[in-house]
Amino acid sequence: MRAVSRLRLRRPRLRLPHTRAGWRHLVQVVAAGCVLALLPATWLWVSTADRLRTLQDVPRTDVAVVFGAGLWDGEPSPYLAHRLDAAATLYREGRVKVVLVTGDNSRKDYDEPDAMRVYLAKHGVPRARVVTDYAGFDTWDSCVRAKKIFGVDKAVLISQNFHIRRAVALCDAAGVDSYGVGVDEAHNATWYYGGTREVLAAGKAALDLLVHPDPRFLGPKEPGIARALAAGN
Repeated sequence: MRAVSRLRLRRPRLRLPHTRAGWRHLVQVVAAGCVLALLPATWLWVSTADRLRTLQDVPRTDVAVVFGAGLWDGEPSPYLAHRLDAAATLYREGRVKVVLVTGDNSRKDYDEPDAMRVYLAKHGVPRARVVTDYAGFDTWDSCVRAKKIFGVDKAVLISQNFHIRRAVALCDAAGVDSYGVGVDEAHNATWYYGGTREVLAAGKAALDLLVHPDPRFLGPKEPGIARALAAGN
């Protein structure tokens, strides 16, 4: 019994190369793995370079899309608030006519889109000019639903710099001709976490582009965008 216990408790040993050739092979394998892991992120960076703009030079269009970024005690998180501030600025300057807010409302006690609409109303965007998508569970879902459910053909996308390239690439793939506005943030722990997460999320984005999966929830078409545009005429 003691012998069996010892075998069970014995930890596997990591065997490192003992020769120069072995070390060279290990380094090559690790380097190849790093290159493969970074390929999707590199592709996103290159393919969307000409689609990024600032608040000052983004083309005028009917619709701005703001992606959810979490709530704190029912209010938009600082990152989400900064996205909404940018959308409110574009609206007040007449550069967009309608704001589509897309986020998570998968449970009754968590409602990103309504919190976003209330915030925008407090910052000068009439409620009639804000359209809510309650099933924007991730970036791909938000882009597909913007096209198929809300009929958005062209839009300005608003997010943080570390996320905006992925948003532009996915919305373009979903059929939404888009420009992206990246909101600047202090390079704190949250920013670095977001940037690191984007490297991993780029792999999923590449898969979404290849497979074009259906959103978690699609549902019937909604006339919210057309109604909001008509409200301003």
